Amino acid sequence: MPRSVTIPARPQPLTAVPEETALIVVDMQNAYLSKGGYLDLCGFDVSGSGPVIEETARLIADCRAAGIPIIYLQNGFSPDLREAGGPGAPVWHKSNALQFMRANEAYAGKLITHGSWDHEIVPEVAPEPGDIVVAKSRYSGFAGTNLEQILHAKRIRNLLLCGVATNVCVESTLRDAYHREFFPVMVTDATGPAGGPAQQAATEFNVTAFFGWLTTRAELKAALMGNAG
Repeated sequence: MPRSVTIPARPQPLTAVPEETALIVVDMQNAYLSKGGYLDLCGFDVSGSGPVIEETARLIADCRAAGIPIIYLQNGFSPDLREAGGPGAPVWHKSNALQFMRANEAYAGKLITHGSWDHEIVPEVAPEPGDIVVAKSRYSGFAGTNLEQILHAKRIRNLLLCGVATNVCVESTLRDAYHREFFPVMVTDATGPAGGPAQQAATEFNVTAFFGWLTTRAELKAALMGNAG
């Protein structure tokens, strides 16, 4: 009988089997976390990235120790922008990175472009051998990717989500997970918004009221350790 743990989540505790759980690390890239990255260039405040990186690193270590697989999402486009689709695609109009590159020719091919510094996952949480990296070109990790197939092949039912941005790619992925019958849990102190506290709070409200559960890194670790054995 697989052992289960009770995560002290909100709005109510959630019982999960670690062997049926995966950690989804969303877009922990220079683009969204580092000075000189795409979000910073577009005027978003990335000064709060440090604590998010630190808690995400601890969370990854906690999940490794518990035998929970680590799946990274990495957002971006090929140098020829084949995934962007041109003016006939909404992302061509709404992606701040694509807009910025069109307006600033010196940055063409340098923002969230495969092979660029901007696209790279920050070294503090870099994938290790055996981890899975899923490339995506839309906000949700399920849009146009094989993420769902990977999760089903591993018999995963519960998803722990961390990363950036809370109110964009994390929330989009979490909503899609809910609609695909996964149980999504967002680790609040290992996520960071594009914007400020109001944007973080709005996503946390949406998650608790409609789409999933919230916990903290320390609460999750205590649950995994306390129920081990």
